Amino acid sequence: MTQTAEYELTRLFDAPREHVWAAWTEPERFARWFGPRGLATPVGRITLDTWPGGVWRATLVGEEGFEVTLDGTYREVVAPERLVFTTGDPDDPGDGPASVVTVALADVGGKTEMRFHQYGVNTDQEHAEGAKAGWNEFFDRLAACLK
Repeated sequence: MTQTAEYELTRLFDAPREHVWAAWTEPERFARWFGPRGLATPVGRITLDTWPGGVWRATLVGEEGFEVTLDGTYREVVAPERLVFTTGDPDDPGDGPASVVTVALADVGGKTEMRFHQYGVNTDQEHAEGAKAGWNEFFDRLAACLK
């Protein structure tokens, strides 16, 4: 039986919506925040083909040659308010975890409310809690680089 889990995070960023959108869609900005502290996401190792059917890919690198690549496909792109993308292939996940992420950005008096929703397949609640904690760390980094 396939396990599923989902969660939503909401953040208010002290930055215009266009700046938050750019942080999600421009490799130079994405590299500044995507990934946990202690790992880098070099611009040359990022692909953000932000159109429906386009690929996103980011390779995180660390000490002693550590690397991990995350990737997926964009399903919806509505600038500057909505991104829907996969991690892995939720339609054919095999044995690994895969998910669909929705990022909704709303203008709130010059600030940006971001609603982040992730629905995962082959994912138990423990894995989802770990992913949620990871995204929270990423979003702390995003908030810092938007200042």
